[in-house]
Amino acid sequence: MKSTVETLEPTKVRLTVEVPYEELKSEMDKAYKDIANQVSIPGFRKGRVPARIIDQRFGRAAVIEQVVNEVLPTHYSGAVQENDLRPMAQPSVEVTEIPNTTGEHGGQLVFTAEVDVVPAFEVPDVDASTVIEVDTTEVSDEDVQAELDELRGRFATLTPIKRQAKTGDFVTIDLVATVNGEEVDSLSDVSYEIGKGNMLDGQDKALRGCHAGDDITFTTTLKGGEHEGEEAEVSMHVSSVKARELPKADDDFAQMVSEFDTIDELMEDLRKQAGQTKTSQQALQARDRLVEHLLEKVEILLPESAIDAEVAQRVGDSATAKVKKEARAAIEKEFRTEILAEAIAKKLEVQVSQQELIDYALQMSQSYGMDISQLFSNSAQLSAVVADLGRAKALIELLRVVTVKDTAGADVDLSAFLGEEVPEVEEEAEKEAGDEE
Repeated sequence: MKSTVETLEPTKVRLTVEVPYEELKSEMDKAYKDIANQVSIPGFRKGRVPARIIDQRFGRAAVIEQVVNEVLPTHYSGAVQENDLRPMAQPSVEVTEIPNTTGEHGGQLVFTAEVDVVPAFEVPDVDASTVIEVDTTEVSDEDVQAELDELRGRFATLTPIKRQAKTGDFVTIDLVATVNGEEVDSLSDVSYEIGKGNMLDGQDKALRGCHAGDDITFTTTLKGGEHEGEEAEVSMHVSSVKARELPKADDDFAQMVSEFDTIDELMEDLRKQAGQTKTSQQALQARDRLVEHLLEKVEILLPESAIDAEVAQRVGDSATAKVKKEARAAIEKEFRTEILAEAIAKKLEVQVSQQELIDYALQMSQSYGMDISQLFSNSAQLSAVVADLGRAKALIELLRVVTVKDTAGADVDLSAFLGEEVPEVEEEAEKEAGDEE
């Protein structure tokens, strides 16, 4: 197979692929055999019909068409890898030449594929002089109080109230959403915490100030379902309004919710928990800020058509300009982060082991109740998981190289979160250091 690339635009190429008949012969033989097993021709046993007879009866072009449909995706993928391309959409394919349809077997398959791609870029170098800053793990009294309030919230009681509802109160509602007068969704007897913001845009504002028995309407842009991105009118009936009453934080509460006898002992333990949480958050923050640092130093061009398609899929064509703008910014950052991590993984030759796949499967099974066998039910899904794990490992390996400090200037040790170093990456780092010398 021979392939060439022509750049049509900064983010679009035309890939021309030539496949000689010799590389197609095994598929041609298979196609003739398949047809021979399917047809009945007088004078020939089923499965024993010669290729020349099939050509006479059905035409060699029909056989070639079957072969082209079979081999084209594989040769396209091979050409993409051969030319180190990063497609962002399905290609537009045109077959410009096929093997001989008459006479001697021979000729070649030639096709072109126009596709949106991400142009090649250089991954920025980082070393120990690269400083990534994260927040400190200092625990304030407010942090401890937040931990305590969260714990008290688990044992809170709801009491009916007559005053106006406010943020933090719970309402029980019946809800109907309509688009152009047609009902598109409805919910009954749903409990909702005002201010939670996990249902519909504008819902919290509409509920503040309401009383039990009120009927409320407001408009919103739907964020999911068949009518995603469309404007809907929402009607709500509030059947009850309740305030959350937290239990008193005293020794009795400490004994009820923990192994401690006093509230002071519980508070001290909550302070430790808050510190552990902040320490864990440092690792995630370091990873995110490393990505931000790298993205500031590299230009990753994205095909506008690919971004447009993703925006339309996520928020719909009828979404407001503001919603589309916010979605586009988030999608562009998401794509650039993924592409950057993918390039880092390739540069460092990061490999995902079988044990890491097993560990991932067990984690997904425990966290989401997923059947392990379904996680890798097809090759495409397995490839996606391997790619995700590879990108994650690549960022971890870079975090080993850079210097991480907190905002107070103290060094931050992330070794407890980074795991064991990958030997291949270590060897690559040593090789690069040797080359520089």
